[in-house]
Amino acid sequence: MAKRTLEQLINRDEPAITLIQDWIGAAENQCDVLPPSNENEEVLLEIQVTTRSPLGALAYETGGVMIDHGWLRFLGSGHPKLRRTLSEWNRGRNSGLCLVADDAVGGFFAINGGTLGEDIGNIYYWPPDRLEWEPLDFGFTDFFCWSLTSELAGFYDGLRWPNWKLDIQDLHGDQCFCFFPFLWTKEGSVTGSLRRAIPVAETFDLKVDIIQQLQQGEK
Repeated sequence: MAKRTLEQLINRDEPAITLIQDWIGAAENQCDVLPPSNENEEVLLEIQVTTRSPLGALAYETGGVMIDHGWLRFLGSGHPKLRRTLSEWNRGRNSGLCLVADDAVGGFFAINGGTLGEDIGNIYYWPPDRLEWEPLDFGFTDFFCWSLTSELAGFYDGLRWPNWKLDIQDLHGDQCFCFFPFLWTKEGSVTGSLRRAIPVAETFDLKVDIIQQLQQGEK
């Protein structure tokens, strides 16, 4: 199947960025919309999603969106505060899914492309305190809108500590906190584990390696 051209991907009649701007204008959480980088056309061409959809609009019209003081990060075309682009971040990591966002404690959000369940198109969360992906029972647009509401704080109940806002002030968008003991162990907790900032990629790849080792041990 031939890839769509830039002209076919950019929707000038019904651009979703206008909806995104309205949603952010009414947001209950603090938001930082990063301006798009000069890679935005390449990113859009690679992901092949039109700007009529919120996902395509975020990829083309923004460098990413950082929500709730940078706790939750939606990927776009890259920015000094969030260098990872939506397309680059998925290279080698998108077997049957599309990673679209992540958080300050090493949790990852992805659109199910078929490898996570039969609900293709829905969002799954890979929490820092679990080794399995969990379905969230909504699609990307509802996920983005939900992230702007006060429900986000309740979702992270148990994964935040009293001074989290202060501690993430200097956390780069391409970093997250790593906890030792790991949060998915009996000994791990956000208040009791040693916490340090490491690259998001290191956290993701480490978790993949651990799961592969566990699966090999079961054989």
